[in-house]
Amino acid sequence: MNSVFSRLKRINLTAWIFVGVLIGVLLGAFSPAATEAIKPFQNLFLHGVKCVIAPLIFATVVTGVASAGGFKQLGVMGARTFIYFEVVTTLALVLGLVVVNVLQPGVGVSLEGFKTGSIQTYTGSKITLASFIDHLLPVNFADAVVRGDVLQMVIFSTLFGLAALGIGEKAKPVLNFCESLAQIMFKFVGYVMVLAPLGVCASIASAVSENGWEVLLPLAKLVGTLYFALFVFVVGVLLPIARYFGVPILGFVKSIKEPVLWAFATTSSESAYPMALEQLEKFGVPRRIASFVLPMGYSFNLDGSTLYLSLASVFIAQVSGIQLSLDQQILMMLTLMLTSKGVAAVPRTSIVVLSGTLTAFGLPLEGMALVLAVDAFMDMGRSAINLLGNCLATAVIARSEGLALGAPPVQVPTAEPLVLEVE
Repeated sequence: MNSVFSRLKRINLTAWIFVGVLIGVLLGAFSPAATEAIKPFQNLFLHGVKCVIAPLIFATVVTGVASAGGFKQLGVMGARTFIYFEVVTTLALVLGLVVVNVLQPGVGVSLEGFKTGSIQTYTGSKITLASFIDHLLPVNFADAVVRGDVLQMVIFSTLFGLAALGIGEKAKPVLNFCESLAQIMFKFVGYVMVLAPLGVCASIASAVSENGWEVLLPLAKLVGTLYFALFVFVVGVLLPIARYFGVPILGFVKSIKEPVLWAFATTSSESAYPMALEQLEKFGVPRRIASFVLPMGYSFNLDGSTLYLSLASVFIAQVSGIQLSLDQQILMMLTLMLTSKGVAAVPRTSIVVLSGTLTAFGLPLEGMALVLAVDAFMDMGRSAINLLGNCLATAVIARSEGLALGAPPVQVPTAEPLVLEVE
């Protein structure tokens, strides 16, 4: 018996998560009763991870910004980050449009047999430039934390860090507190991760049980088209970027495989944030870069979601028998470049942006019935690519700063006094 337990202990977290995925598929397909019994563990685990996100974002962003060395260095890194975000998300949009026009997954698909009532759930919020600007800062930080608004938390924390950088030595006690808080949150996540395989199992079982595999049959081409486009994006865009900037690919994949797998299983790249941040630091990305670029990417660099939005919009036009001209599709792409920014990386929020895009271009909202029918399965893929893209962006910015990556995993260092340079 002792030998059995010792062997089980040697199985790493990734292997256990794969086991959880497999068991979840089987339970969801063949045992709905068992699925209902373990479903609470999905929320238990997600709540455990998500309750860490707000204090972790605040602590890491503040210390990252304040330790950047000065306003000039921070400004250069910020400019590089946003240029990278804009270029890569634009490539994702273009690729989505190209793939959906070539493969035409909506041709021959009928709306009959799909419920449209649930569409109204997602059509109440329309994202505009005015609403986006109005949304940038919270009424207060506690309000942003309660609502889980990543963008507002990041902006508030960034301004707080800039203010700490501005006052110099007097900010050291607060910054040392933030550094210690970040380490405590990482340890907290380590305790919660014990439940990860069970949480993944419950998440997958619930998705399969609620939607059923039969819903995939008439829409297999749509799901397959999305995953093909995501694969092409990884191989044709992210891989060349990693090679060009000299990111050690094997080491990078090894470091971020668990967070990406978790984002896939839970359909939420946000829930994988603590794990991703810690793994990037172990990969060799300094805290000042990882804690600035990664959370920013959660609002401005959702590669999987932006690709999905361009693909899904044209798919609905195809289903509805509406021919979109090249000019209309380019205008749609430009619209999505704006509306896809600032969307929190939580399950299903892409549907809100999609509904707003359909309304703006006169496309029938009823077409969303098809997308919603298989959205849980597509959300897995786009959430994983969202996280993968943000992790690569963080590594690329680190390389652009002249830093070497791929160091052997080491323990994240404990809190040390921060040296501030005020310019």
